[in-house]
Amino acid sequence: MAARVLTRDQCRRADQIAIERYGIPGMVLMENAGRGVVDGICRLGLSPPVVVCCGKGNNAGDGFVIARHLAIRGWPVAVLVWAAVEELTGDAGANFHILRQSDVPIEVFGPRYAAAALDRWLTDAGLIVDALLGTGARGEPRPPLDAVIDHLNASAAVRIAVDLPSGLDCDTGQAAAHTIRAAHTFTFLAAKPGFFVPGATRYLGTVHVCDIGVPPEWLRPANV
Repeated sequence: MAARVLTRDQCRRADQIAIERYGIPGMVLMENAGRGVVDGICRLGLSPPVVVCCGKGNNAGDGFVIARHLAIRGWPVAVLVWAAVEELTGDAGANFHILRQSDVPIEVFGPRYAAAALDRWLTDAGLIVDALLGTGARGEPRPPLDAVIDHLNASAAVRIAVDLPSGLDCDTGQAAAHTIRAAHTFTFLAAKPGFFVPGATRYLGTVHVCDIGVPPEWLRPANV
């Protein structure tokens, strides 16, 4: 785990600096993040098929990029979305619409838990990618994500978390009653303070810090 640590507000500020001060588009940051996770998945030798589980924010956008790059590399991958299509906006929405032009299977669950349908996708899965909730989430996941998280945790597939496990507070390390238990967490920019709280490791697994194209000097305390 890297020595640099950033809170959720500092991560938000780092993104803002990259976009507004230095002109790196948010789509580029998201592309770098998703591709970095795919590089990590390939290095670890994890096994397909892959089921990428997405919510509606930027974390979901990272998931859409991950699915696209896995497919480009020949991995069998499917995407499950717990949001209405109209809720997918900004960079996440753009990457969803890009993904829809590919052959990657997508099922939009919207507000439904749909246990039987989820079971069908998970039956042969070797890897689950958790892109449900990002660093901005606090407190207990709302329905249907609470039930979805419990269902994913019951799967025999390896689980990896994008930025942090859904249900874990990145600043306090407090785990919700419904929190993804990941074997690996691919976090962006830097480790988060909550990662070092006793008990957090059981949800994080092994933490890998991914470069998203932000020079380290932009992350100095004086800047963020």
